[in-house]
Amino acid sequence: MSPTEQGASRNRIWTLLVVSVGLFMVVLDNLIVSVALPSIRRDLGASIQSLEWTVNAYVLAYAVLLLTGAALGDRFGRKRPFLLGVALFTVASAGSALAPDTGTLIATRALQGVGAAIVTPLTLTLLAGEFTEESRGIALGVWSGITGVAVALGPLVGGAVISLSSWHWIFWINVPVGLILVPTAARLLRESHGAQRGLDLPGLVLGSSGLFGVIFGLIRAQTIGWGTAEVILSLAAGAVLLAAFVRHELRTPEPMLPMTFFAHRGFAVTNVVSLSMYFGMFGSIFFLSQYLQNVLGNSPFHAGLKLLVWTGSIMVVSPAAGILAERYGSRRFMIGGLSLQAIALAWLASETGLHQSYSSMIPPFILGGAGMALVFAPSASAVLASVRDDQAGQASGATNAIRELGGVLGIAVLATVFSSHGSYLSAHAFISGLRPTLWVGVAVLAAGALVALVLPFEDGRARVAAPEEAGPVTVPATLAPAASAASAA
Repeated sequence: MSPTEQGASRNRIWTLLVVSVGLFMVVLDNLIVSVALPSIRRDLGASIQSLEWTVNAYVLAYAVLLLTGAALGDRFGRKRPFLLGVALFTVASAGSALAPDTGTLIATRALQGVGAAIVTPLTLTLLAGEFTEESRGIALGVWSGITGVAVALGPLVGGAVISLSSWHWIFWINVPVGLILVPTAARLLRESHGAQRGLDLPGLVLGSSGLFGVIFGLIRAQTIGWGTAEVILSLAAGAVLLAAFVRHELRTPEPMLPMTFFAHRGFAVTNVVSLSMYFGMFGSIFFLSQYLQNVLGNSPFHAGLKLLVWTGSIMVVSPAAGILAERYGSRRFMIGGLSLQAIALAWLASETGLHQSYSSMIPPFILGGAGMALVFAPSASAVLASVRDDQAGQASGATNAIRELGGVLGIAVLATVFSSHGSYLSAHAFISGLRPTLWVGVAVLAAGALVALVLPFEDGRARVAAPEEAGPVTVPATLAPAASAASAA
């Protein structure tokens, strides 16, 4: 290996390490707060509504601004916004740890979400810019494995930290990591840009405000119900703004999200798969973690520890899935992954009871984790294969926003199913609500697998036209109703 090749190999390794640490930090914080809520309530005298918003403020800012983070990376370079996002997340973490009241905590959690929204899509585009197609599979496998590990470690780390100290330290642990990561990333990351040089401000405003309306409505529906005026108006306004966003993006010469992405079947199907997985699986895990605690009597720490079987499957399978998807194509892995997740939830739904043993949960936990791993890396590979390299930031931001929307939608809808059939009043009532909730998750995952099965697509990059070869912009069939509605408005 020549000195030039050795230098390039070192750059790739350092880039993978830096973006993995950044991604792990922001994804971990998405869930770590959930186990600290009782401690925060006692210490700050928080109301139930305030506690909800310590979680929702982060989720709302994160999901809404993912497209913006990707656009900033294309406009100003990926490295500088990445550094800004990590720095903002670190400062906001310190602010959360020092918060004297719930109002301050909610505000700093929202700032954490802003930082995380900048960092997350840029981790994928920084990798895409550093790794060649031939070496990208293992990098995407590690990237997706980090996501799965952080998701499952959130409750475990939160429970352990609170047991050893106080809730403040779930935020303090981010500070030394950020203080080390910012100068390390500044020194080791190489700059890269997307093709887009102008900033699509109208698109940014329409897209962000539309996502805000939809996600805010979904979050509020969990508390005040789907039929309330606030929820209906929020969802309707969000839908109208998103339709206007689609209309604007079809007409502007420099869109922040080219609608032609959705004309590529690989991109469209992959996003249906991602939304289905986040809806069905993450919405179900939200209740399964509570089942381990509320019904089976586990502490937050022990519940998180037992869910590590799920995480371990992701860690083992993800790297191999990334490599094999690059070689054999992503579609069959995504179909298999969603199918395994559906089987896992169906298995759990069939055996859920007051005295279920942990040993009986291990096989479906393994299947569920393996299924998630079979979707994570191959879906990232399919998205990158659907667009040009200079469009990776826009595609990554769109996919991350869609899957986060799926997670919020999943929890909101499944919470409604749970409330319609059960409650938290007793273990029997909880199980009565949990079973139909899991079966709805099974249905959504199976539907996603069916979509991927009946709508085949090419995985190769050869189908992506170069800029000068691209044909005229057309409205994809799946977007035509939205565009028509926007035109009518």
